[in-house]
Amino acid sequence: MTRWMPVATLAVLASLAAAGCGTDEPTATSGDEKAPVVKKGEVGGKLTISQWPLYIDPGKRGTIAEFEKASGVDVKYVEEINDNNEFFGKLRPLLERGDTGGRSMITLSDWLAARMYKLGYLQRFDYSQLPNVKKNMLPALRHPAADPKREFTIPWQSGMTGLIVRSDLAPGVDEIADLFDPKYKGKVSMLTEMRDTVPMTLKSMGIDPDKASKDDWLSAVDKVAEAAGSGQIRKFTGNEYIKDLPKGDTWIALGWSGDAVQLQKDSPSIKFVMPKEGCMLWSTSMEIPAGAPNAQAAQAFINFVYDPEVQADIAEWVNYVTPVQGVKEILRKRDPALANSQLIFPSEQYTANCSFEPVLGGQLGQEVTEAFQRAIGS
Repeated sequence: MTRWMPVATLAVLASLAAAGCGTDEPTATSGDEKAPVVKKGEVGGKLTISQWPLYIDPGKRGTIAEFEKASGVDVKYVEEINDNNEFFGKLRPLLERGDTGGRSMITLSDWLAARMYKLGYLQRFDYSQLPNVKKNMLPALRHPAADPKREFTIPWQSGMTGLIVRSDLAPGVDEIADLFDPKYKGKVSMLTEMRDTVPMTLKSMGIDPDKASKDDWLSAVDKVAEAAGSGQIRKFTGNEYIKDLPKGDTWIALGWSGDAVQLQKDSPSIKFVMPKEGCMLWSTSMEIPAGAPNAQAAQAFINFVYDPEVQADIAEWVNYVTPVQGVKEILRKRDPALANSQLIFPSEQYTANCSFEPVLGGQLGQEVTEAFQRAIGS
C-alpha cells in the first residue's frame, strides 16, 4: 500500500489489475520463447506516439513539450486510436512484415496487448532504463493477469465506462436503461468496443456480467441489435462521440469518464454520470511494437511520465485514474477538489456496482464478438 492513495482506491485498482486486464489468449508469459528486449542506445531523434484523443495535457507547457525540452527528442503525437480492434486492424498488416508505420509507442487495452505479444508484435521493456517506473508504479498495478511481470505493458491510465450526458437536453438521466428509452430515440450512441457495450447492456437487464451465461450474453447482443435496427441508437462510436455531444447530435453517449471532463471545458452541460446499474472498469497501457524505429526514445518518454510531478500534470488535465504513486499528495496542494475527485481516485462506494472488462475468451468470446459485429453493422 502507499500513503498517497486511500485503501479503497487501491482495492479498486488491485481488482482492476487482477480481473479487468485479462486476455483472450493463454497467459502471455507462459511460453518458452521471449520477445526481444528494447536495445540500449542513445536517446534522441524523432519519436512517433499513437494515442487516443484527449489523453494528455496539451500546449507549450504540456507534457510533450516538456519531454522534448528535457530530452531533445522531436515528438510526433498522433491522436489516431479510436477503437482497440479498429486500430489493431490498421496496424496488423504492417506488423506482419516487421513495420510499424513509423510508430514507436502505442497505447492499447491490456487484453489486446497480451494478444499482440503472443503474436510476436511487441517488445519487452529494459527496466534498467525505467527507474521512475520501477519506483513509482502503484503496487496494485504491478502484476495484472494479462502481463504478470509487466514485461510488455506499462499502465498509462485507467478509467470507467458510464454515461456522458447533455444534461440540458436529457435531464435526470442516471441509468443504462435510459439508452433504450424511446423518448431518446435517435439521440443515443453506444461504443464499438464490445467489452463495454455488451456488459453494460447486461447490467441494464439486471444481469451481472461476471455471472452471465452464453444465452445472457447473446440476449444482450440481441437487445443492442434491436435498438440499432429501430433507430434508437443513432450510431456506434469509438472516441468520436466527443464531437457529437457538443453539437447536440447525441444527447446520451456510452463513454469514458475522463472525456466528459474535457468536454465540460467548452460545454458545461456535458456531464459524466455513474449509472445506478454501475460502470465498467478498464485500463490502457503503453507498448513498444516490434520494429519500432526509436524504441529508446519511447522508453525515455515512458520513464518521464512516471515522474509524479509530470503525472500530476496529466491527471489534472485528463481526469482518469492515475497509475503513479505520489500524485494525490501533489494534487492536494495544487487543487484539493482534484485530490478528492472520484474520477481520479475512485472509492469502493463509488464503484460498488461496477464490473471489470471481461476476458471472454475461447468459443464464447468468438460467438459473442461475431454476433456483436453483426449487430453494429461492421
